[in-house]
Amino acid sequence: MIQMARDSNNDLPHFINAAFDIVAIAASAGSLTALTKLLSTLPTEFTAAIAIVQHLGPQHRSFMAEILARRTTLNVKQAQEGDYLTPGTVYIAPPNRHLLANGDGTLSLSQSKLVHFLRPSADLLFESVAATYKDRAIALVLTGTGSDGAMGVEAIKKMGGTVIVQNIETAEFSGMPSAAIQTGKVDFILPLDEISTTLVTLVMGNVEIK
Repeated sequence: MIQMARDSNNDLPHFINAAFDIVAIAASAGSLTALTKLLSTLPTEFTAAIAIVQHLGPQHRSFMAEILARRTTLNVKQAQEGDYLTPGTVYIAPPNRHLLANGDGTLSLSQSKLVHFLRPSADLLFESVAATYKDRAIALVLTGTGSDGAMGVEAIKKMGGTVIVQNIETAEFSGMPSAAIQTGKVDFILPLDEISTTLVTLVMGNVEIK
């Protein structure tokens, strides 16, 4: 059973035994390897939800959820309208849909206009997560080209959240990590191999990864 507590200031449910409720991830070129490495080393009992925007071609069905599900003990699914964010579950934005977090703990999909020629947009995901989860949100920027996620990183920090960026030395494509770092709003710049351990420490405390 999922244990939740209510925020005294609103009706947003928070996950018990978690310092953060959500990890929002931006990923693009080269991200299959990075996401596989990250998710495969997170424990089954990870106590935050994970939402991922990966840049995909809009004209084809995505098999990303199926591929990643075979490589992690976490639950992985392509996000659907109205999904309730659940600890230990990974939600992947479908092609050609923006992924947004709502104030009642659910997810929405949108076909609103492209942001910097992109749909889904990591900036929109991060901004919605910042507005909803404030200091209980983590934004993570992984390998990718372009600058998507940089504006969202600033929103996360403005609302008291935490920002992690993959370092450019281990990123297959450095555009997105570099743009995020250049905002000056990043808390951790880490090699890929250290990100899962840091997430577990932040979200769950000093829990050994199995």
